[in-house]
Amino acid sequence: MVKSAKRATTLLASLLLALLLAGCQRGMPPVAFHADGRPAKLGDWHVLEARDGKLELNAGVVPYSLNTHLFTDYVHKLRTIWMPKGVSAKYDPKNAFDFPVGTIISKTFYYPRAADGKFSDVARTLDYSGDFAGQGLRLASVHLVETRLLVRRKEGWTPFVYVWNPQQTEATLVRTGDVQALTLVDAQGQREDFNYVVPDEGQCVNCHEADMIGRTIQPIGPKARHMNRDYDYGSGRENQLEHLVAIGYLMDMPRLADVPKDANWRDPSASLDARARAYLDINCAMCHNPHGEASVTGFSLGPDVPEDHHLGICKSPEAAGPATGGRLFDIVPGKPDESILMNRIGSTRPGVMMPEIGRSTVDREGEALIRAWILSLKGNCDIVH
Repeated sequence: MVKSAKRATTLLASLLLALLLAGCQRGMPPVAFHADGRPAKLGDWHVLEARDGKLELNAGVVPYSLNTHLFTDYVHKLRTIWMPKGVSAKYDPKNAFDFPVGTIISKTFYYPRAADGKFSDVARTLDYSGDFAGQGLRLASVHLVETRLLVRRKEGWTPFVYVWNPQQTEATLVRTGDVQALTLVDAQGQREDFNYVVPDEGQCVNCHEADMIGRTIQPIGPKARHMNRDYDYGSGRENQLEHLVAIGYLMDMPRLADVPKDANWRDPSASLDARARAYLDINCAMCHNPHGEASVTGFSLGPDVPEDHHLGICKSPEAAGPATGGRLFDIVPGKPDESILMNRIGSTRPGVMMPEIGRSTVDREGEALIRAWILSLKGNCDIVH
């Protein structure tokens, strides 16, 4: 009885919030699903628009976040989902949800602006608290770089990449990628110049390829274990999956206690093993799985892989070549400096670094986490499995 009352209250709150957002965005045209073609402007979709000093989400466009984020040069990401009326995604306990035709998933890449810096100076920070992401973004305090769309058409998912103009008023479709010279500035004023690389459409396919034989692509983030967390929608915090169920965007979800959940890699209350495995899952497992681009390596980094040679422990590489740096095994327990994995995630050299695309800098905090995890592993590689 109490559970039913709580669910009804949650549903009512979600519906009231949807009505409130619809009222706030009454001046924005409805979201436009394009079943074919390649719209030249992000604004042609009406998913989100820069107006009145904010990047605003349209009615029905639902923001979400992940327990552990995929690293991309310290950029921040505003993720959203929109679906046409009357359809829902189908819950899956392991893979990306089965989204209906008409779904538009967006991911806007942006940086908080560095204090007293040029437009190309961006803040190197992991703090999202001032971004205002739940209700949009304050344009005066952020530097918009790109917005990527995954659109579920009849024939499958289609990627689109839009790059924002310097005026931060509109984003234009790019098919061959883009490079922007930026400078990361940390809280102590330390500066790091780098080239932010916007991927071309082929690179989008490489990362999102769920089956390298069938060449089908899928979303990476919208999975139960990544999205099972609370989000502040402006009317209080609510579990994201329960929110999607309440507004009709998700069906067939079991009770929340039975839904898997990845750790937040920055949560000190979670175990080191859980944090490291979550980090490797979101950053590497899209390729390092039995069906992905890196399946031929026999090196998998998904959440259910046992801690043995399948996870790279005491496993010789299949085709890493010079990327090994002279090291013999993917992971050597207790010895990060002898592990190929550390050599690759700590490099920015083409042909050595992993992931191969999506970054031009090293994730120092992520690197430290994986180093600590390898140090904690027991065993040795005197006997190769």
